[in-house]
Amino acid sequence: MTLLGSLGQGISNAFRKLLRRPTVDEKAVEEFVKDLQRALLIADVNVDLVLALSERVKKRALEEKLPLGLTRREHVIKVLFDELTVFLGESYQPLRYISGRSNVYMLVGIQGSGKTTTGGKLARYLKKRGLKVGLVCADTYRPGASDQLKQLSERVEVSFYGEPDAKDAVKVAERGVKKFKGEGYDVILVDTAGRHKEEKGLLKEMKEITGKIKPDEIILVLDGTIGQQAFNQAKAFNEATDIGSIIVTKLDGAAKGGGALSSVVATGAKIKYIGTGEKLDELETFDPPGFVGRLLDIGDMKGLLEKIKEAEITPEPELAKAFMTGKFTLRHLLMQLESVSKMGRLSRWLSSIPGLGSQLPAGFDDMSEESMKKFRAILQSMTQEELDNPKILDRSRINRIARGSGTSIKDIRTLVSQYRMSKKIFKQIKRGRRRGAQIPFMPKMPPD
Repeated sequence: MTLLGSLGQGISNAFRKLLRRPTVDEKAVEEFVKDLQRALLIADVNVDLVLALSERVKKRALEEKLPLGLTRREHVIKVLFDELTVFLGESYQPLRYISGRSNVYMLVGIQGSGKTTTGGKLARYLKKRGLKVGLVCADTYRPGASDQLKQLSERVEVSFYGEPDAKDAVKVAERGVKKFKGEGYDVILVDTAGRHKEEKGLLKEMKEITGKIKPDEIILVLDGTIGQQAFNQAKAFNEATDIGSIIVTKLDGAAKGGGALSSVVATGAKIKYIGTGEKLDELETFDPPGFVGRLLDIGDMKGLLEKIKEAEITPEPELAKAFMTGKFTLRHLLMQLESVSKMGRLSRWLSSIPGLGSQLPAGFDDMSEESMKKFRAILQSMTQEELDNPKILDRSRINRIARGSGTSIKDIRTLVSQYRMSKKIFKQIKRGRRRGAQIPFMPKMPPD
């Protein structure tokens, strides 16, 4: 289960209970606050922070005058959204970047934090945005560090500099930065050696290399599974430099993810990105409003649009209307699979659509790229009549499609089953939007 699943499910369930209540009075708000506290504590958020946050939510929910046009329950959810956003830092803070010259970013972190892989992810992320990126391996301690970073650089198609047999990390970093600056690179990422959990050793090396390469920004890579222990590391780092930023990794399965995020924010350090999985495309900007929107299952439309832009996908008006009215066919599903194949796991972008994340069928959550390829092959083997009217799929047609697509009858039945579940879900969302109560902050659907 992802961080958004483990932390977000508890919070989302709390306010969905609130939405189902006939009236929202003081008792309902108090119960809602208790549910919120449980969800945050399970996610390893500091007890004092939980109490402070829940008290603010309770106070504002009960004492503030209702904004024009909002019901009490809608106001409670808006208050929660506002407070969680403030709690996590309010707004996205971009990396310091100056066009027209080389920008040097240095990655530091303790052993096992995922720093080297994060270097590859960040290189890919910046390259996707049109920047010329070079990776420098300044880790002269860990066997195979240079080979690992070189392989990552090849996978994301950026340049690499390393000296596998060198002993002086400071000189390697200096030579690598000099080379890429001389060749006019926009971004130079310097990966340093991981250290043990004693921050003094980590900060000492950071200062030595910093003195030579003068990075524009030093990025601390923190393991999200360490929970509230992240506070001490982030605090020490934030006190050592005023130009730092942080990337929190391993949030794909971190029960302590909420603790790590909140602990870092409590130090005043800035989280710039979060790692949400092992794949090289699973690095996201940490935008608190969008992040909270996904936690509450009210969507991160900004994040979704960014992913679409990165994959160079232009949404089709016909496709969007078909999905959101619940009138889509297998033909529409094929069009969508062909588009989002560039964006990785289907559930990642579906969960960004307001109100949809917590309602996805179980199969969608684990839909891999391999499954998507198989489903596309099945759909491409169907006739236009079958795509537009799946009801006509009898045994004879299914056998023909299985032979033509190189798949099994079971694969085809799985696809049709998930299509029917998805269609049902989108119809429920449409009804909820018309009522205007089930899914907050979304406009009502026009009549057919």
